[in-house]
Amino acid sequence: MSVGMAAPRVAYGCDPAESRGRRFDEAPSRRRSPFRRDCDRVIHSTAFRRLKHKTQVFVFHEGDHYRTRLTHTLEVAQIARALARQLGLDEDLTETLALAHDLGHPPFGHAGERALDTCLQAYGGFDHNAQSLRVVTSLERRYPDFDGLNLTWESLEGIVKHNGPLTDRVGQPVGRYREHGVPIGISEYVQRHDLELWSFASLEAQVAAIADDIAYNAHDIDDGLRAGLFSVDDLNVMPLTSAINSQVLSRYPGLDDARRGAELVRELISCLIEGVFLETERRIKAAKPQSAADVRHLDHVLAAFPEDIAQAEKAIKGFLWERMYRHEKVMHVMRDAEAVVRDLFTRYWHHPGDMPSEWQPPDAEGTEPGRARRIGNFIAGMTDRFAIIEHARLFDSTPDLR
Repeated sequence: MSVGMAAPRVAYGCDPAESRGRRFDEAPSRRRSPFRRDCDRVIHSTAFRRLKHKTQVFVFHEGDHYRTRLTHTLEVAQIARALARQLGLDEDLTETLALAHDLGHPPFGHAGERALDTCLQAYGGFDHNAQSLRVVTSLERRYPDFDGLNLTWESLEGIVKHNGPLTDRVGQPVGRYREHGVPIGISEYVQRHDLELWSFASLEAQVAAIADDIAYNAHDIDDGLRAGLFSVDDLNVMPLTSAINSQVLSRYPGLDDARRGAELVRELISCLIEGVFLETERRIKAAKPQSAADVRHLDHVLAAFPEDIAQAEKAIKGFLWERMYRHEKVMHVMRDAEAVVRDLFTRYWHHPGDMPSEWQPPDAEGTEPGRARRIGNFIAGMTDRFAIIEHARLFDSTPDLR
């Protein structure tokens, strides 16, 4: 099969005709599959539009060409669709999960998430996957018959479990949730609508998750080069990027650094996608799943990097951690950003009237946990720009996040 051609639909992919349906019954669309309808609803949501002004690594106003959550999300969707097409999976479900995976991120990226988690520690903490679930099941309010987007079971499952099971079969948290438990936004929701936290998600969800890894590794290199945090030649400390650099120079001797960096990123994306495709095909042949249920009930993921690429990808993460995410320039801005979020939470806690009227808790939700979660939901929905404007409105001094 040539690259770019769609593979025949496979039995172990999700079939929209066999969807488990929606929590609230709706008449089917006349022209769209259930998963295409989900994808369109995500695209038209207010939370999706707000991603335009939410930080990926650099705060939104630092430069027109740096990634935002929105541009990152679109790049994840492109990579995920390419993999789904080659593997014969449902592209609409894969795209839905790629587009929805960051809907719950607060302003200022992981800095904002850390700050909100600290503020909400006594009330269950903050987790962006749980917040994404809240967005699509309750916080979006566009439809007359229900809150949220009323997505299919498969989409909700993928949003929650794209990184793997959250519990074992008896309900005990596993993996990263073993120490602090399943996030409250997820644990409360599954009491009403079981998403089977003990199983893996569909292969479409697994593909969307690994597409996220591919996108942010490659494109954070691109943004780091653009910001001058490291050079193209600095990437030669890693075998994979060094090899790509050598190939680029041999094909284009004397190429300027800007084009060298762009070509390296392009070749890196192609290499990572090809690696995932080959390893996933190998695992599928070994596991022989005959249905989407078989995929869910395996004891391991199917969408993965081969071992050599996995080690190279780990090295890239380590390089970016040291040279970009922990760079003093980035750390300085993120420390100030965390302070902005903490200031806003504290202010709204003591002066709830400073929030818009629709976010002020009614008497029925006047308990401390309900008030804290309401404030957290309000802040999590903010863009970087709105959070800065709000802080300037409420405080005498606001950091210049540059």
